[in-house]
Amino acid sequence: MRLRLAPGKAALTALAAATAGVLVVLIGGASVAHAAGLASACTMALLAAGGVDYVVTRRSWQSASPRMSRQLPAALAIGVKSTVTLTIDVGGASAWRSELYDHADASLLTEGLPATVILKGGKRVTLRYTVTPTRRGDVGFAPADILIRSRLGLWQLLERIGAGESRRVYPDFAQIARYAWLAGDRRLAEIGIKTYQQRGEGTDFKQLSDYRIGDSVRHIDWKATLRFEKPIIREFQDERDQSVLLLVDCGRRMRADDRQEGVGTAHFDHVLNALMLLTYVALRHGDAVGAMTFGTSAGEARSFAPRKGAGALKALMGELYAVQPTATHSDYIAAARNLLLRQRKRALVIVITNFRDEDSGEIGQALRLLRTRHLVMLASLRERIVGELMSQPIVSGDAAIEIASAHLYDQARREAFNRLAAHDALMVDAEPERLGIELVNRYHAVKRTGLI
Repeated sequence: MRLRLAPGKAALTALAAATAGVLVVLIGGASVAHAAGLASACTMALLAAGGVDYVVTRRSWQSASPRMSRQLPAALAIGVKSTVTLTIDVGGASAWRSELYDHADASLLTEGLPATVILKGGKRVTLRYTVTPTRRGDVGFAPADILIRSRLGLWQLLERIGAGESRRVYPDFAQIARYAWLAGDRRLAEIGIKTYQQRGEGTDFKQLSDYRIGDSVRHIDWKATLRFEKPIIREFQDERDQSVLLLVDCGRRMRADDRQEGVGTAHFDHVLNALMLLTYVALRHGDAVGAMTFGTSAGEARSFAPRKGAGALKALMGELYAVQPTATHSDYIAAARNLLLRQRKRALVIVITNFRDEDSGEIGQALRLLRTRHLVMLASLRERIVGELMSQPIVSGDAAIEIASAHLYDQARREAFNRLAAHDALMVDAEPERLGIELVNRYHAVKRTGLI
């Protein structure tokens, strides 16, 4: 059981003074019996005062009916600092010196706690502190602890205040916000996104417009040209009734981590960031987006049927925000069969994994199975640490061994990946932080060429 009462500064001071007084009496020549009686009297007086002080303080605190409420963001994002606002109301006319500690989830980095605060009866006090999530998933806020000073200062009472709450921690949406801002400003090249002239491309009719130099002659609408007595062409747009299905590996291959500085830099966090960016772009192009996971523990697999509309991204993240990679081996063939059973309409299937040369046989078989019905793209994460090892200077024998091993590993992996690419050019091999940009570029290329 947690101790909810501790001696205050005044009690410790009184006890020290009583002890000093007894020592002075003994030094002055008083008998031990007389000194013991004096010590007993002081102790009884201090206990009596402490008892009265505790009872009065406890009743006064309860009659004040303290209440605390939190103002939390609707959702949190991994690695992004957010502000939590605490509002405390206390009744009565008394003032309370206190120290408050809010019990945020252990995965949240907090700044500004504990907080020293003076609560005045009949007035509202507002406190603020910041939290930074270090992992995705659900996080909880338990009732806060408040340490209040008793009326005489003999005790410190530990009380609970407020209610428990929970929030979801999502991947960071900053990349999507930056994409949207740069897209509106036509500066996507700054983050490596390639843009293409869409006028006259695609397969769906969009509108009629005046002919401009450089437009394809084959798109001229001759009836409209005769009617308006000037060259009129048909404009087309990308087909807007297509599906993009993301098949996400959550097995042991995805547990790799280059241990970059900062929160939310694990490989799988980058995968979800890339997934969000690609989903946002595909939805803006009018396509339906869905996702499936594989390589998870039994009963933990997630499936999200392709959906269109502005709410699709939020719904997709609501399904995947808490998914974590496991130590389970990923069965690529079983995942391919499961997807074929669930998705019968032709779609662009993007398999996201961490490719190893020893997996090439199984992955190749799964890709061939998926290609019987769908257009398939393989996207793989490439560890940044391998490139760093290969580029380090040879300063010792151990460094030479590390460099040679890194080159051998990279060559074996690259050759195996190229063998898969020889059968289908839709391949992406990128470092985690570049995965989203490369996926968007490949998606744009697929839309531009009308492969789906």
